[in-house]
Amino acid sequence: PKKESDHNLEIMSLIDKIHLKYPSFGIRRITHELKEQGFEVNRKRVSRLMKIMGVETIYPKRNLSKLGLAKYIRPYLLRGLDITQGNHVWQIDISYIPMKKGFMYLTAIIDVYSRYIVGWQISNTLEKETQTELMSEAVKKYGKPEIINSDQGSQYTSKNWAECMEGHGIKISMDGRGRATDNIFIERFFRTIKYDYIYLNPSESGWELYQGIKEFIEQYNKRKHQGINNQKPIELYKFKQNNQLKSA
Repeated sequence: PKKESDHNLEIMSLIDKIHLKYPSFGIRRITHELKEQGFEVNRKRVSRLMKIMGVETIYPKRNLSKLGLAKYIRPYLLRGLDITQGNHVWQIDISYIPMKKGFMYLTAIIDVYSRYIVGWQISNTLEKETQTELMSEAVKKYGKPEIINSDQGSQYTSKNWAECMEGHGIKISMDGRGRATDNIFIERFFRTIKYDYIYLNPSESGWELYQGIKEFIEQYNKRKHQGINNQKPIELYKFKQNNQLKSA
């Protein structure tokens, strides 16, 4: 795990919870919330910790200074799109994961139609290569999606991401700036795993975190989800995949 002082780790864990609940809160309001909970922090410190965490406020306007290369930004392709089968659209994102004595990052990919988690990994960096490696592994295991949607973070607005997706023949879609709902399904997954597992069971080691997330995702894929009419992601995804193979 990445290291920070115990005091900073406590602050970072609270920042994560505040951001999940209020994604539009900027540095000023998050600093105020922390002070309300008894932490004497200034905006400079909060800004530094948020940068380490990879946490970015949802702004109602474009802020290119926080993006990667603007020339790699792609339009949002999901508006009004009827998603009727597995591997039509995947969503990918990366999220800060607090631990007892440090922190790591979790990247996950969800199939939008079935809500099935087709890939995930933990790492101790925000490097862009971790995203392309995970995507390539998921494509090898499940086949490629028609569209992959992400936010406009620097991991995705990069030559590395663009060339990897083009190599797989996958269309790139990106959230509009300031639109918290464009990548909603992977965001909901992160909210679920944090409230139902991560916050309740802070891990002491990377191995413990890996094993816990692995078990949680296996159960997540097998349990019924209200958003897909109480069906199980694993059954809905594989049912559609099998029918597509038979049709082919």
